[in-house]
Amino acid sequence: MEFVATCPKGFERLLADELRRMGAGRVRPLAGQVSFGDRLEDAYRACLWSRLASRVLVVLARVGAHDADALYEGVSAIPWEGQLAAGATLAVDAHGTNAQLRNTQFVALRVKDAISDRLVAERGVRPVTDTARPDLTVDVRLTGGHATVSIDLAGEPLFRRGYDSRGADGVAPLRPDYAAALLAAGGWREVCDGAGPEGPVLAALWPGQGSVLVEAAGEALDRAPGMLRARWGFTGWAGHDEPAWLSLLEEARARSVAGEGRPCSLLVADDRPGAVASCRQALRAAGVALEPRVVSPDEATGAARAAASALVTCDLSWISDGAPAREAAALAASSGAAGLRVAALARTAALDAALRSEPEVTEVIVGRDPAQVRVYAPRRDVEPPATVEIAGERVPVLVPASDQFARRLAKVARLRARWARREDVSCYRVYDADLPDYAVAIELYEGSETPGRWLQVSEYAAPRGVDPELARRRLLDVLAIAPRALGVAPRDVSVRVRTRARGGSQYADEGRAPERAARGARRDRPGRVELPAGAHLVDEGGLTFEVNFDARHDCGIFLDHRETRSRIREMMKRTQGSRRFLNLFAYTGTATCYAADGGAKFTTTVDLSRPSLDWARRNMARNGFTGPEHEFVQADVLAWVSGQRHTRNRWDLIFCDVPTFSNSARMRKASFDVQRDHVELIIGVSRLLVRGGSAIFSCNLRGFKPDVEKLGRAGVRLTDITDETIPEDFARNRKIHHAYLVERA
Repeated sequence: MEFVATCPKGFERLLADELRRMGAGRVRPLAGQVSFGDRLEDAYRACLWSRLASRVLVVLARVGAHDADALYEGVSAIPWEGQLAAGATLAVDAHGTNAQLRNTQFVALRVKDAISDRLVAERGVRPVTDTARPDLTVDVRLTGGHATVSIDLAGEPLFRRGYDSRGADGVAPLRPDYAAALLAAGGWREVCDGAGPEGPVLAALWPGQGSVLVEAAGEALDRAPGMLRARWGFTGWAGHDEPAWLSLLEEARARSVAGEGRPCSLLVADDRPGAVASCRQALRAAGVALEPRVVSPDEATGAARAAASALVTCDLSWISDGAPAREAAALAASSGAAGLRVAALARTAALDAALRSEPEVTEVIVGRDPAQVRVYAPRRDVEPPATVEIAGERVPVLVPASDQFARRLAKVARLRARWARREDVSCYRVYDADLPDYAVAIELYEGSETPGRWLQVSEYAAPRGVDPELARRRLLDVLAIAPRALGVAPRDVSVRVRTRARGGSQYADEGRAPERAARGARRDRPGRVELPAGAHLVDEGGLTFEVNFDARHDCGIFLDHRETRSRIREMMKRTQGSRRFLNLFAYTGTATCYAADGGAKFTTTVDLSRPSLDWARRNMARNGFTGPEHEFVQADVLAWVSGQRHTRNRWDLIFCDVPTFSNSARMRKASFDVQRDHVELIIGVSRLLVRGGSAIFSCNLRGFKPDVEKLGRAGVRLTDITDETIPEDFARNRKIHHAYLVERA
């Protein structure tokens, strides 16, 4: 007989070694599977004991499959009356396609028809199909013009161990076979075999929902991972050998009883809410009596260093590429494991620098994304970590030159804080690419009614000649240094990464702490404006605004327009007559709040985004500006301005802060480009002004050049007021925006 154990990509070598340890012969790794053995006992043992296999298949035949008819004929020739037990239900699981058979559902249907027709001819009874809980599953895998037809002895994936472990919603789970692969790659079996009377030590950094603890304990206590499963795929197979299976089960029970008293230390270091409780729940659900010890990362690695036989596992797969703030904190915490035996599951190579070692790498897929199992051998000659001193504390970094950034940030932070206290500013830019190699902007936000401090770090796109991995490590160092230097918890740091786009650059990714995003909306007190999930309140210019660092867009207030907003309030105070204010591309309506605070009797806030308008409405209400005199209009601004020119509606003061580029499907035109389309827009805005009225037009395209000549011919006077609107904390980047006073000539 020929058997195949399937597995995730990258597991083949590990699975082959596991099968050899079980005594299976003829082991041959293939792509996504391992061929092995010729005894049914080998297959049963793999079902019961394999931690890495997904399924165990007994191969019946390889048949031609260049088209549907060939597949049908080949499957029909197999003696199914000797495979499907009488009365057993059937399902077909198809994998792969070719030029003629391009749909797996059709392949499964054609195979089922062939089996049914054969059994009708032999038995006179058509088998019953049950896709949910079949007694027998037939596995069909297409490769080119051939198909391998097998019986699935497992019935359902072996990584479903038979126990239910429901962990915290905010903690990403790690599938048991991936946890087992991490342990196998790190040599956990050898660690257990080499342990003395005190037993092996597992230091699990970020074990999440605890599958790595369950797998490690099972290996150490000699418990078969399949012991708790209630259903198997061979129960409806006519070739099933019940005595052989029961004999293996009895052997597994005896081994489990013998291993119950073995010592094993499980150390857990995971600061995510609910993670520790999830680990304990997983161990209880799996019937493991060991109690994990909760420690800090430093304590975990220290205990592993002191133990006679230990392994450190580090699961960083839950940290997506768009969450560098969490990655930086994790790397800093894991750096204490340098020199130890470490097995890590990660999406980037940044851990290499933290551990100062080159690993053995196995490429795998986690979810739909590439990742690696990175194994670091124990070393005595590991280099001491590069560190920087921050407030008397030594902080490990990945790039030694990051000490220059730390010193620069500490200096500018002191100066900026002194300026902020003098000017009564609570939200400001601290650092703006002062060192070219550390090209980030760092903004600090101080809470008002919702106490707290938050950082927003925006990385500028690195030039093409810069090594992306080096740029990534520098960013991670920034995220390790900045929170400590500025007194902000790492979980309260949001990160955005700029990528080059048409008309300048835009933010492509935003990292955020997942536990913050899980919080629900709340009200501070009855009658107060609702504060959405993840939002905070800050003060500016005596007004209160809502900011949110969880959403995948700007946080709700553009700090570079602080002076512009103040100017709008003063202009509104001097306005006579109807005192009407119009805010175009209004975003969250901060300028509208300033205008209303300056005495605007009527305000109109226009934006294409409904969520932004809702946000603007909350900002206005929170500052006491409610009522029908304050209207909010969801519209394409360009089309709306054009339409208003044909009405009698006019405004005393208009603010128009345009995007650099937009191609929203809801716009009247195919796209908006500020350089190309600004003349038409500014002329339209000028026509909505009352006699003697004025508008402020701004944009953030660095190379923007207004067509003054064309505007002049249309009777529009443009006055550059950019220098007057750049706040002191943005003085290093005076091209952060352009601002112009617009008047009718």
